[in-house]
Amino acid sequence: MDGLIKGLVDIALGVVGDRRDGDDESRDERSRATWAEVAAGEQDNGDRADRHRPNRSRREEDSQIRNDEWEAPNSRPSRPSHMAGHEGYERSEVVEQHDYNQNNWNRREEEKNKNDGWETVGKRPQRRPHKVQMDHWQGYKRPPSEQEYCNEVEVGTNLKPSEEELADLSQACNRLWELDLNRLVPGKDYQIDVGEGKKVYQKEDMAEGSLFSWLNEDIFRRPTFSRFCSLLDNYNPDVGHKEVISSEERQEQTAFIEEISRTAPIKYLHKYLSLKGIISENYQDFKSMLATVWFDLHNRGGTSGSSSAFEHVFVGEIKQRDEQEVCGFHNWLQFYLEEAKGRVDYQGFILPRRHGEIPDSESQLLTIQFEWNGVLKSVSSTLIGVSPEFEIALYTLCFFTGREDNHIQLGSYPVNIKCYRFGDRIGSVFPIAVS
Repeated sequence: MDGLIKGLVDIALGVVGDRRDGDDESRDERSRATWAEVAAGEQDNGDRADRHRPNRSRREEDSQIRNDEWEAPNSRPSRPSHMAGHEGYERSEVVEQHDYNQNNWNRREEEKNKNDGWETVGKRPQRRPHKVQMDHWQGYKRPPSEQEYCNEVEVGTNLKPSEEELADLSQACNRLWELDLNRLVPGKDYQIDVGEGKKVYQKEDMAEGSLFSWLNEDIFRRPTFSRFCSLLDNYNPDVGHKEVISSEERQEQTAFIEEISRTAPIKYLHKYLSLKGIISENYQDFKSMLATVWFDLHNRGGTSGSSSAFEHVFVGEIKQRDEQEVCGFHNWLQFYLEEAKGRVDYQGFILPRRHGEIPDSESQLLTIQFEWNGVLKSVSSTLIGVSPEFEIALYTLCFFTGREDNHIQLGSYPVNIKCYRFGDRIGSVFPIAVS
């Protein structure tokens, strides 16, 4: 009997021991599983969030997905980064840089790198930078006598303004649109994803990725495009910073004016202004006037020599007083390049007033919201895919022959070219979609 009782006790103790051993093993497995979940966090953020938040309400889950861009069933796919296949934005040669604090501009990227690649739960995914090939741009700093330019467009009756165009600024601007032979074609030369619309005051990011899905990099080999882009790094974006233009940068400006002066829009502009008696018929004087209007430095933000029409309109500036704010920055090429460098965060288009058309991937006039180096541009408008020579011609024409508000037609787009003067210089000029 004693033996039977002892046997039963041993069996019972064995079962308990097995259970304890199993519990220990189960805890080990759970521990390893938890670590695996952490290590694979970037690959399975959504599942991990659900496991750690079993009691979240449906409303909280929807808000989390919307704020953190985690994938959800039936959600639209994330947009591909533009310029796929490139691995960073850089020049092939060392370029002279201005002395502003680069660490300040790249502080967010540095903070990211300090985490050794670990993502914080709930942090929006970073847009990856991409490289744009521009090996030959450095040569544009050589003296104009050493430059090679494209052939001049033939001057014919087709470039002479009609009487109707001379009497109607809108018709003249639309003629410039037709003469823009370098304008890109949506879907063929580039692709954009406008995301979703928002009101100006809304803070939510309505774009899951970049504005530009891709751009044919061959366009950077076009003379006026590449010369324009080579000018963009010549400026300090701080409004209060006095600009210092080197002799090489001055040569870049001269070469750019010479290049665009060989195109149809600029030749039309010259004929228009000379027939109006605003400038002389001497083409060299005309080119000097363009350089003066766009590149001469003036006072902005209380500092003399701190800005120019070109810097403000095409490059963009940062106001440092009170709350930081982006001003200017209305050029699509600058937007594309800064987006490629990871400095621009596109946040969606601004909904049109009343019954205006909702933009899509074919639209070439956009009103958008974005952040540049972490500073908000709450509303900005830009013409997408147009050539640099077209924008210079359009804005110069409105500056000399128009008013502050210039309601014109560009192809199918009704536009108001807003033009602010700074004495005899351009203070600011940009398009506004008319809805």
